[in-house]
Amino acid sequence: MVNLIWVFLAVSGILYAAFHGTMGEVNQAIFKTLDDSVMITISLAGVLVFWLGLMKIAEEAGLLNGLARLFRPIVTRIFPEIPKDHPALGYILSNMTANMFGLGNAATPMGLKAMKELKKLSKSDQASRSMITFLAINTSSLTLIPTTVIAIRMKYGSADPTSIVASTILATIISTMAALMIDRYFYYRRKRVSRQ
Repeated sequence: MVNLIWVFLAVSGILYAAFHGTMGEVNQAIFKTLDDSVMITISLAGVLVFWLGLMKIAEEAGLLNGLARLFRPIVTRIFPEIPKDHPALGYILSNMTANMFGLGNAATPMGLKAMKELKKLSKSDQASRSMITFLAINTSSLTLIPTTVIAIRMKYGSADPTSIVASTILATIISTMAALMIDRYFYYRRKRVSRQ
């Protein structure tokens, strides 16, 4: 459905430009955007490789396992229906740790594996409570170091690219707490309705 929306927007924009004689400006904008996107991708790749390297060092040093152990009691309380030694918990913890360091690209494969494991536990075509909760947490994503945003700010010459760290931590703590509260509210509301 989303693909159809994007196709509709692109086609309608091109048709509008064709009928109003502004195709030259559309072409200019397309090529400028392509140029900018390639430059941003190349500059972000360096920063992401650096942070992924640091994550690998942290993983080898046992820091990520330590963080996973630290957060395991919290995660088991958030996801009470997942067995304690199930692989889904490990993937969820890895995903959350990568998100904390602002590595959304590195967190995505772990999130997909976590969803796959949660689907196996669910044995249903509908999303389970754990799947919904994980999606809410992953979307709000508690972030300690917003590496991608810092990289973009560095690319465009910010005087202090890391000045957003404190506000990012505060904003993502609030968004994660709000996501959990909304998730629980709708879960208990659904449960109450199903009992009636």
